[in-house]
Amino acid sequence: MEKARRGGDGAPRGPVLHIVVVGFHHKKGCQVEFSYPPLIPGDGHDSHTLPEEWKYLPFLALPDGAHNYQEDTVFFHLPPRNGNGATVFGISCYRQIEAKALKVRQADITRETVQKSVCVLSKLPLYGLLQAKLQLITHAYFEEKDFSQISILKELYEHMNSSLGGASLEGSQVYLGLSPRDLVLHFRHKVLILFKLILLEKKVLFYISPVNKLVGALMTVLSLFPGMIEHGLSDCSQYRPRKSMSEDGGLQESNPCADDFNSASTSDVSHTNLGTVRKVMAGNHGEDAAMKAEESLFQVEDSSKGQEPNDNNQYLKPPSRPSPDSSESDWETLDPSVLEDPNLKEREQLGSDQTNLFPKDSVPSESLPITVQPQANTGQVVLIPGLISGLEEDQYGMPLAIFTKGYLCLPYMALQQHHLLSDVTVRGFVAGATNILFRQQKHLSDAIVEVEEALIQIHDPELRKLLNPTTADLRFADYLVRHVTENRDDVFLDGTGWEGGDEWIRAQFAVYIHALLAATLQLDNEKILSDYGTTFVTAWKNTHNYRVWNSNKHPALAEINPNHPFQGQYSVSDMKLRFSHSVQNSERGKKIGNVMVTTSRNVVQTGKAVGQSVGGAFSSAKTAMSSWLSTFTTSTSQSLTEPPDGKP
Repeated sequence: MEKARRGGDGAPRGPVLHIVVVGFHHKKGCQVEFSYPPLIPGDGHDSHTLPEEWKYLPFLALPDGAHNYQEDTVFFHLPPRNGNGATVFGISCYRQIEAKALKVRQADITRETVQKSVCVLSKLPLYGLLQAKLQLITHAYFEEKDFSQISILKELYEHMNSSLGGASLEGSQVYLGLSPRDLVLHFRHKVLILFKLILLEKKVLFYISPVNKLVGALMTVLSLFPGMIEHGLSDCSQYRPRKSMSEDGGLQESNPCADDFNSASTSDVSHTNLGTVRKVMAGNHGEDAAMKAEESLFQVEDSSKGQEPNDNNQYLKPPSRPSPDSSESDWETLDPSVLEDPNLKEREQLGSDQTNLFPKDSVPSESLPITVQPQANTGQVVLIPGLISGLEEDQYGMPLAIFTKGYLCLPYMALQQHHLLSDVTVRGFVAGATNILFRQQKHLSDAIVEVEEALIQIHDPELRKLLNPTTADLRFADYLVRHVTENRDDVFLDGTGWEGGDEWIRAQFAVYIHALLAATLQLDNEKILSDYGTTFVTAWKNTHNYRVWNSNKHPALAEINPNHPFQGQYSVSDMKLRFSHSVQNSERGKKIGNVMVTTSRNVVQTGKAVGQSVGGAFSSAKTAMSSWLSTFTTSTSQSLTEPPDGKP
């Protein structure tokens, strides 16, 4: 992966750029205490100075609320230095130790506990692999009980670069620690909803504590997209850090333009109580640090460097790697008028030719659901640079250019990055947060994923309709859940399990997205697309990632069956699936579940099947069930008379 190996900051060759120690100071808050090599060339290893692009590094490596846990792990993304190059991938291992246990106690240690994180900044997204190595070293570093002993950290830097110098981004080591199997067991059929949410490039916020559960769930979802972890995140952190108060003040005095925009205006954070912000920040970062964070939360960012949208109609021009200054005007590489351009007749003819490669007789429309049995990835994948996306793509155009042009992937967001949620240069995000302030401001995201409860809160009713699973989608999700749950106890006893395992699940999603892409190339594809959701596909075709993909030729799709892997006639088993899905997701279904729990509790507590409390519970259950079933019967009878169209 040549792009990931470019070192524009003068760092020596190797995937690891820096080893950093971040500590908590009782007056200064989170700060860098050690870096090797120094973050800024020429500075000492103990310098606290940070590059402007990485000013949030201390708050990412030492997460908010970390004092509530003895140890934690953080995955985070940093923007490239000087606006050039690719995403910098950060892995941080946090621990805390009692101050009285230290052999050497420095003068500035005034609290009962010492909180520090050891962090690796890498060019390669080897999250789990780096985490495994880093956890061992962090444990050894703390066991020294003398944080001035930094030789072990320098040895870690040399060892990682020597052992990972020829590391490849193909193979299972990329996915170490990311388990789609656990994800399916937890979210069940909702995994497909998460998958489609990201395809639509919506603003998706994951929420849970501690951070290791957060970043694990988020990155596992992304691993379901073919090639995304390996080659699709190189532009995922192209954002502009907020300027300091002094710099903003100087800019505002010299450029008092009424048209200057607010990156995070006070209206965007109107629901945030200042006292709450101060209290939350003080919990981990001290009162002084809390005041600084509070001030930065409401700073105004000057946009005099912002560029006006360029309307040169050069939508097929291969873009340079987007920088913070250009991302505002380069959100879209393809203009909507591309559909009317006469120069694209050749591409339209190609689509027609590809369509003819799929004879209608070859795949009966009413065949039984297809049992997907893809083979394991052998690692022999030919990659070529995408002319439009700038990403390294395979023969099917994977990975999709989702995390490009201002669509961010931030596995963990610090409170200091809150302004990014409303920044005009950010068109969307998949982000993770542990601070409740992110979750409370629901207007800043399209969906909030409560990881602990496996709950997806989608605020817009129209978006909920778009993502309502079709019958074929429910079959697909049920197929995944059944294979994962049936083999839950014994599939990996000998380490050779395939069906129902992590790689198998990723292969299923690869088949799904390949078939979906092939279906969009068909001319008479209304019936085919209805199995994926007609309204969903229509919305997806308007996204940046689909337009970039559709601007290139992908002859390999000629070998892909465009039908939904689980298309087929509606049956009684489908009614059961729909019923189960409705019970788990509708408000009435949740009420039924609560009533049944209450009934069981009353029976156990009283030891009798009769009585006022039990009778009342059964009466309540009967009323709720009758009301819910009447609604369900009506909706089911309608769906039986119409083919699936994305709104089953």
